[in-house]
Formats: sequence, structure tokens, C-alpha cells
Amino acid sequence: MTPSDKEIADVLLDLAHQRGVGKTFCPSEAARRLSDDWRDVMPDVRRVSVGVALRATQKGHEVDARTAKGPIRLGLAP
Repeated sequence: MTPSDKEIADVLLDLAHQRGVGKTFCPSEAARRLSDDWRDVMPDVRRVSVGVALRATQKGHEVDARTAKGPIRLGLAP
């Protein structure tokens, strides 16, 4: 079963607040909490992350989580 956007957002924000400002996490951590088939959930995790108060980075530079190719990190905006 596919998690709802609210379920995804709740997990994303929970992870971000656990880490705190200045720390990041991989979106796959959220996907793994949401589904055993976590790879299938990754596009939704990236999409939903844009609508919540998170910053996506890649190699230290801010990126759009929906369009970035390769691994990204998510964290609370400073």
C-alpha cells in the first residue's frame, strides 16, 4: 500500500527534527520507514519533501529534490 502524502510528510519532519538544524538525512531513511518496497516510495518522498519545511542538498549545494539526479540529503532549513 502506498503511503499518503501526510504520512510521508510526518516521517520526513520527524527525521529532520530528530537530527536538528544543521544535520541532514538521506530520503531513503524515510522511505524505509514507510514501506518494505522503499525504492518504489522514493519518488513520492522526494516530491513531498519539497512541500514541507526541508532543504534538499547535493554535494553541499541546494537543489530541487524532485529533479536532482543522484543522491541528495534533506534537512531543516537554517
